[in-house]
Amino acid sequence: MTARSLHPSVSLQACRQGSDMATVHISRRERFSAAHKLSRPDWSEERNLEVFGKCANPNWHGHNYELWVTVRGEQSAETSFVTDLSALGRVIREHVIQHVDHRNLDLDVPFMKGRYSSTENLAVAIWEQLESPVKELGCTLHCVKVQETENNYVEYFGG
Repeated sequence: MTARSLHPSVSLQACRQGSDMATVHISRRERFSAAHKLSRPDWSEERNLEVFGKCANPNWHGHNYELWVTVRGEQSAETSFVTDLSALGRVIREHVIQHVDHRNLDLDVPFMKGRYSSTENLAVAIWEQLESPVKELGCTLHCVKVQETENNYVEYFGG
């Protein structure tokens, strides 16, 4: 396996499969800021604080998230690209970032309705938003990574 980085928000990994088939993974990073709180409406405020700690603050809290979207596919013989990285960035911004950036995940984001706004659920919901548009780019969604803090992130590889 070889890896190289072209830009701080893009990385490439090539894996040889068989004799001449190279499957390449490309990752694109985007950032957004959003508010949320972890709480169950059927629990008391005390129970929510006990289970979710400061993340259950009744006045909400926010994060500066990093979103990594990794796609995979075969390189084009003509361009050597798996997909156009600018197009991938546009897809991520159109289908995810414009809906979550500077929004409340619990109140403002249609694709989060009916879900607790855990990072795990956010990663799954983002996958659902991106899977079809990524296919239209001629590649396959491989991983959605949502980094909530410097130390905590979730990776989802589809279900």
